[in-house]
Amino acid sequence: MIVPIHLENSSDIKYNVVIDTLPELTFNRKVAIVTNTTVSELHLEHLKSKISADELYVVTVEDGEEFKTLATVEAILNKLFEAKLDRKSLLIALGGGVVGDMTGFTASIYQRGIGFVQVPTTLLSQVDASVGGKTGVNSAYGKNLIGAFYQPEAVYIDTNFLKTLPKREFAAGIAEIIKMAVMFDRDYFDFLVDADFSDRKSLEKVIRRSVELKAEVVNLDEKESGIRAVLNYGHTFGHVIENETNYTTYLHGEAVAIGMMMANALAVELGLMEQNQMDEVEKFLKKHQLPTSYNISNVDSFYDKFFLDKKASNNRLKFILPKGLGGHTIRDDIDEETLKRVLYKFVK
Repeated sequence: MIVPIHLENSSDIKYNVVIDTLPELTFNRKVAIVTNTTVSELHLEHLKSKISADELYVVTVEDGEEFKTLATVEAILNKLFEAKLDRKSLLIALGGGVVGDMTGFTASIYQRGIGFVQVPTTLLSQVDASVGGKTGVNSAYGKNLIGAFYQPEAVYIDTNFLKTLPKREFAAGIAEIIKMAVMFDRDYFDFLVDADFSDRKSLEKVIRRSVELKAEVVNLDEKESGIRAVLNYGHTFGHVIENETNYTTYLHGEAVAIGMMMANALAVELGLMEQNQMDEVEKFLKKHQLPTSYNISNVDSFYDKFFLDKKASNNRLKFILPKGLGGHTIRDDIDEETLKRVLYKFVK
């Protein structure tokens, strides 16, 4: 299966997302694989066996969201300088969203930009993080506040990598899948409710539809000036949760799952979503062992952290909210009182 990406409205960049067994890859240039300590033990040798390159290097970083920092990027850059990679060289991201984001960002700044390829190994990165060119790292002030839009040359999605994925990581990817369905496609939502995620063919169909939906959005709006912001459903709340818990308590997809429930609660408060529709989403998330609640210890502090979000502009908060199931809206007119009333529902 091939899902084409064509950014004709901005940079006119074209590349393919290939959903199949990892093919043989030939590169007439220097190549450096960037991976982490966990993935390298599981999949590095397999990837290396598929690559033919002028010179092949491996850069291994620590595993975890807490290492998604400028310090790690600098360490990667130093390894690339030591290997004497040039402007024609290529980076390959082997790992989940953290590795993909850091590798893409490193590629965007190494000698003012070199090529990179995504080989995502988690469900979350296969359906979302590896597609669309968002790259970056976290800072003390929030998630992904340092980064660039920088598109890969190709994305290779092989579901065989998911066989070694822990159940919790797999479920985190399902959160990003349901995000796409709630925002854009009610029929897809209904399909997901009964989908067998343990069956490879069914899983490939799910991945393909998620990538297709994201591709449609990215093709229209590469740099998130409009509709692409809808892909951040659940993220505005989720990023605050990640920040409050120092990126160590929840996986990204888990934080997004809670964030979706907070966004749904706000949508119900505003009359955009029926309570029974919110309950349908919650039932699906719980079916896959995803968290749906969070104890906000200080509503005022939680509220203030919204203003660190990249979507905030001129002190106006922007929220991505569902309109029923399969529809969406972007709101920047929600008053503080209404928002805090919803947040207090998550105070135990």
